[in-house]
Amino acid sequence: MRLIGLTGGIGMGKSTAAAVFRGTHLPVFDADRAVRALQAKGGAAVPLIAAAFPGAVRDGAIDRPRLRAAVLGQAEALARLEAIIHPLVRAAERRFIAAARRHGARAAILDIPLLFETGGSRRVDAVIVVSAPASVQRARVRARGQMTDAEITAILARQMPDREKRRRADLVVRTGLSRHHAWRQLRRFLLGMFA
Repeated sequence: MRLIGLTGGIGMGKSTAAAVFRGTHLPVFDADRAVRALQAKGGAAVPLIAAAFPGAVRDGAIDRPRLRAAVLGQAEALARLEAIIHPLVRAAERRFIAAARRHGARAAILDIPLLFETGGSRRVDAVIVVSAPASVQRARVRARGQMTDAEITAILARQMPDREKRRRADLVVRTGLSRHHAWRQLRRFLLGMFA
């Protein structure tokens, strides 16, 4: 089974690319979704984060804006949070890969925003980077209405620059053009992989 890493900065269009892969019936591991599940009520990360970040839990779940405020721009706090979250997400990823193999998948997609930053690119056979102009990226994130400009800037500062991700990619998908253009690039990549 081939493992394909899918990555890109916040607001670059990973969700659109992942939807294309799901449409071809390839299994997709969504690291962001795994984090949300870990931080939801009953999630394995909740008691660990509660102990490390008092006041970050409300009604049995992580209060994400409060936790974000506690770690953004705080290197030591962010490292503490990542030491809790990353091993749990990696365990969920291993379970996903094992299930995909059991079901006979030809390939599986690992949608991981921090793929390069966490060394995940060493675990995959190919890396696809989704990219868009910085103005499009910021506009997409602002449109979600969940972060201030300062929070967006702080998140971008801890992610590998887009140009470096593009340099390391096996395929760069430009998502600032059109969905059809992105779909065509991904389809060509898949056809080449299984030719």
